[in-house]
Amino acid sequence: MSFRSSSQRPRHSFQTDDPALLPIAAKVQAGERLSFDDGVALYRTGDILAVGWLANMVRERLHGDTAYFNVNRHINPTNVCVASCRLCAFGKKKGDVGTYTMALEEAWETAGAGYSEAVTEFHIVGGLHPDLPFEYFMDLVRGLKQRFPKVHIKAFTMVEVAFLAKRGKMTIPETLERMKAAGVDSMPGGGAEIFADRVRHIICDHKIDGGEWLETAKAAHRIGLKSNATMLYGHVENDEDRVDHLVRLRAVQDETGGFQTFIPLAFHPDHTALAHIPKTTGMMDLRQIAVGRLMLDNFPHIKSYWQMVTPKMAQIALRFGADDIDGTVVEEKIYHNAGASTPQGLRRADLIRLIAEAGRVPFERDTLYRAVTRSEDSFTVAV
Repeated sequence: MSFRSSSQRPRHSFQTDDPALLPIAAKVQAGERLSFDDGVALYRTGDILAVGWLANMVRERLHGDTAYFNVNRHINPTNVCVASCRLCAFGKKKGDVGTYTMALEEAWETAGAGYSEAVTEFHIVGGLHPDLPFEYFMDLVRGLKQRFPKVHIKAFTMVEVAFLAKRGKMTIPETLERMKAAGVDSMPGGGAEIFADRVRHIICDHKIDGGEWLETAKAAHRIGLKSNATMLYGHVENDEDRVDHLVRLRAVQDETGGFQTFIPLAFHPDHTALAHIPKTTGMMDLRQIAVGRLMLDNFPHIKSYWQMVTPKMAQIALRFGADDIDGTVVEEKIYHNAGASTPQGLRRADLIRLIAEAGRVPFERDTLYRAVTRSEDSFTVAV
């Protein structure tokens, strides 16, 4: 594990009331990889401040005081979905009240309308529509590239890729190659949920399994498509399931180096079949960020997604291992349908203020973490 040096600052010695954390702290301070059992101990300790201290130390080794954000827009082209995931409040069956599918012109207009700041990224995810042909999605991407040639297109989860491959009677690699040729620049990390079969059978048994998700990610990385990786927590999983998820992501990253960012996603139970499950607490949210930073020693970035945990918690997470708070977003639907009470979008100035007030240095990035320089409503990206 290698780290970029941060700015010089006085260091205090590690302190904890939990002796089980002492050997873990020694490993972290020496830059050594943590084991599965170490991960379980991090989840079970009552000393969350000690875990946060260690995660912050790693975060500052990597990024100093820098905190990343971008100006992006979410496009959810359809909510029609053949899956019946118990965790989801977004997807609807064909013919249900409230279904929608954007015409291509509507999607292109949505991408450019109602927002004055020049976006650097379109983030595209949606339902598994039983009737939309593969070329609908490729035409969507091609049309966006023609209209917004400077904007990075981050599109289609591993779950969507597998579904589109099956519908188009193609292999996963063939599907990915055609996506890339159409203009997809990278991929989001959604649909990973929790890899453990026991959990997936309860929350999302209509999706590809964890192994298939990971194999699809590897195939994308092999052709040069970077991706993110997520973990949905706070439902029916246990500590061992979470650590298993992180260790399996870490193993793929060892092999491909294609993951850019890990994003823990807090489960929002409202309007889902799991509405009886209580919402996550702030302590749980911060622990996921911190454990992710400590276990995923080969991931460059850990994101605290403000849409999921609120802007206030995202600020605190910048001291618990996170170095990124995502972007302006604009019109996110999936988590808001599940009861998220955060704003549908923030402006660039809001994100800069949130980061600065947390004592970090704002750094506007593009999807590949290159510096973005602004000039009125246009931008340039450092190459």
